[in-house]
Amino acid sequence: MSGPETATLSPQARIELTELEEAMWRAESRFDLAFQEERFAADFVEFGRSGRVYRRADAIRRSGQAIAAKLPLPNMEIKMIDACTALVTYDSEVVYDGVVERAHRSSIWSHTVQGWVMRFHQGTPY
Repeated sequence: MSGPETATLSPQARIELTELEEAMWRAESRFDLAFQEERFAADFVEFGRSGRVYRRADAIRRSGQAIAAKLPLPNMEIKMIDACTALVTYDSEVVYDGVVERAHRSSIWSHTVQGWVMRFHQGTPY
């Protein structure tokens, strides 16, 4: 069994995880039902920036307002926790009604036979 000391992030995984994390901020993918069904794990949970807790059913949405997020995502780092689990951290800057909201973000992604799925996400305002 491989532990954190032996898990390495491949260049391909870095590209995939960066693209997936940014896709969560693009309306055309974030509100695409097939994308969401593929990418949110069955046991997905989020501790939102607001302090609310969201489960998978809460996170899957068919529509919403345009997302004015700064891309590429600032300060992104990706670390492998084990051979199939990655921790992605970054800062978000999103404009809502003319106000910039910032948060430190973290996501845990698991690599499955179907590809990467998000299991956990958290936003902490700063």
